[in-house]
Amino acid sequence: MPIADITIIPIGTETPSVSSYVAEIQKVLQQNTDRVNYQLTPMSTLIEGELSDLFDVIQQLHEIPFTNGIQRVATNIRIDDRRDKKSTMAGKLQAVEAKMKSS
Repeated sequence: MPIADITIIPIGTETPSVSSYVAEIQKVLQQNTDRVNYQLTPMSTLIEGELSDLFDVIQQLHEIPFTNGIQRVATNIRIDDRRDKKSTMAGKLQAVEAKMKSS
């Protein structure tokens, strides 16, 4: 299952804080839990799902700063799409943890 790492950067905000935009992004993700799984991290948001759903949800997220009056937005997207075996966010973490225990 594809996993996307997304960072949305509103440019030209009144303050250096962007937590209000991050909160709005999380609300939109909550509305899409039937299509994607997500995890907020201190620096970005991870989402997993079918590729077409990821692109649709990413577009929704990219629009959030614009709907809040921002005129410029930079969105960074990194996609891990492994097709030789099933991959999930939880599975990737478990694989690393298992290797740490066996070392």
